[in-house]
Amino acid sequence: MEVAANCSLRVKRPLLDPRFEGYKLSLEPLPCYQLELDAAVAEVKLRDDQYTLEHMHAFGMYNYLHCDSWYQDSVYYIDTLGRIMNLTVMLDTALGKPREVFRLPTDLTACDNRLCASIHFTSSTWVTLSDGTGRLYVIGTGERGNSASEKWEIMFNEELGDPFIIIHSISLLNAEERSIATLLLRIEKEELDMKGSGFYVSLEWVTISKKNKDKKKYEIIKRDILCGKSVPHYAAIEPDGNGLMIVSYKSFTFVQAGQDLEENMDEDMSEKIKEPLYYWQQTEDDLTVTIRLPEDSTKEDIQVQFLPDHINIVLKDHQFLEGKLYSSIDHESSTWIIKESNSLEISLIKKNEGLTWPELVVGDKQGELIRDSAQCAAIAERLMHLTSEELNPNPDKEKPPCNAQELEECDIFFEESSSLCRFDGSTLKTTHVVNLGSNQYLFSVIVDPKEMPCFCLRHDVDALLWQPHSSKQDDMWEHIATFNALGYVQASKRDKKFFACAPNYSYAALCECLRRVFIYRQPAPMSTVLYNRKEGRQVGQVAKQQVASLETNDPILGFQATNERLFVLTTRNLFLIKVNTEN
Repeated sequence: MEVAANCSLRVKRPLLDPRFEGYKLSLEPLPCYQLELDAAVAEVKLRDDQYTLEHMHAFGMYNYLHCDSWYQDSVYYIDTLGRIMNLTVMLDTALGKPREVFRLPTDLTACDNRLCASIHFTSSTWVTLSDGTGRLYVIGTGERGNSASEKWEIMFNEELGDPFIIIHSISLLNAEERSIATLLLRIEKEELDMKGSGFYVSLEWVTISKKNKDKKKYEIIKRDILCGKSVPHYAAIEPDGNGLMIVSYKSFTFVQAGQDLEENMDEDMSEKIKEPLYYWQQTEDDLTVTIRLPEDSTKEDIQVQFLPDHINIVLKDHQFLEGKLYSSIDHESSTWIIKESNSLEISLIKKNEGLTWPELVVGDKQGELIRDSAQCAAIAERLMHLTSEELNPNPDKEKPPCNAQELEECDIFFEESSSLCRFDGSTLKTTHVVNLGSNQYLFSVIVDPKEMPCFCLRHDVDALLWQPHSSKQDDMWEHIATFNALGYVQASKRDKKFFACAPNYSYAALCECLRRVFIYRQPAPMSTVLYNRKEGRQVGQVAKQQVASLETNDPILGFQATNERLFVLTTRNLFLIKVNTEN
């Protein structure tokens, strides 16, 4: 059985700036343009039965504005009339109205349990589309943006069960045969889940292709399902279609074809609640191991061999436990006895008195250590100097305490850390795992549409951008850019809703639920001479922060960044903020 490789993310030190001094608020006005929409955005509010945090992450915080990364400054949204509307910007001062490029054939309001309609730009001439009712469309568009060749035509249209949203898709061309791979997300009811939320997250990997050259019709040739208990922060199919990468709090596993999710969950649960093979406890002088014996066991069925640093236990001619002990024992004084409760009790005398053993047999995880209350109290007393109920009562003493009140809110992370996993497309097994620990996920961005989307993680106070390279097995994730101190800064924005950055890394931006947009630029040379008063040295570069306030009371529903502009979508308006002027 192959085991997934444990990997780590390699930070490029030259991309870090240890002398970064912070962002300076700039009052320079940002040109802002407003377009009124003909029809409202097709927002779908959460229903009463969509009450979990996962529903909020997947559907409540959905970004209704879609950026076409294959064409500069081109954004799309879907309105209440079922129209896909496009705005392509050439000149800010001569903005046209958003134009209709396609109309959904179905009446969106007819489905009671529908989700928000979703769209993904698979390639420069292909689009995948979901109407939110469970139907998937694959559309050939021609060259988008070219009025002569652009024509949206349905190439595939099929009902795929419960409603879903599209989170990623790619186009594959092998031997002149095109296939489309797409990733669909659902949150489904789990009847057997008594302790959890009662829901699980399903990711369906669907591949659509022409079965042979004679057929013109596209058909589904492959469907695989992954299940997990949290909505992934990031999920993307590799450009060659050979794998899948997921960043999430809870791990995902493939459900085998023909196997119910309940069966899969039952197997996982049975593994988790498997009873320990033995129980053991210790004092300063000795250890006691207790083993439950099979019925009708006699003294002749048991063989226990003691060596100074080794133990071997055989029950009814079967190897029960064998291995190297954590530390040495007095093997001549160690004994065993069968108790009345049909259990075997082994007493091991420690050679090194007072040494606490963290495990009985080195590397063995089948036993469970039982600590009594006196031991727990002694451990707590030894650790007392590290904690305090008071707020730093005596800061000058030799061992100052650490308490949670001294931590800033942005330094407190979720108890459960995220992981980055890579799944193989053919074996459906995990091949690479990165434990992200406290590297909080921030956002994703498409830098090169031919590559996988990049993801941004918090590292200490900075925000680091990572580009996955599925072809490089030894160095699969490349550190390509750094936003100085942005990890720290964004933590203070309690009402933030969307986060983005320019594909050329020139700035990062976030918006709140209502009205305000914050822009953080990379350090740039100053046109005037500026000095640091404390150190008396000249400052060469300054990183500017700018704030834009939109003239609307409608909630922000969509947010996208390009190299030159920010696009902000509300229920009835589309705003353009000119951030950079093209050099």
